[in-house]
Amino acid sequence: MNLTHTQYEVLERAVARGERLAIRRPGRRELVVIPLALRIRDGREAIDARNPTTGDDMTIYVDDIEVLEAMP
Repeated sequence: MNLTHTQYEVLERAVARGERLAIRRPGRRELVVIPLALRIRDGREAIDARNPTTGDDMTIYVDDIEVLEAMP
């Protein structure tokens, strides 16, 4: 799935402000992350993110995202 213009704005705002995002990928449960950067990895857009509970770093590929929402 490609993100919509509005979803990209939500993502960019979350990166700039350090706000949490809820992300859902096909076949997986919802994940809450703090996005740190948006990069290109192996020719794909990727979000460098941190789990706010554990502090673990992770990479989430944008084309794997089914739903992306800002957390209140």
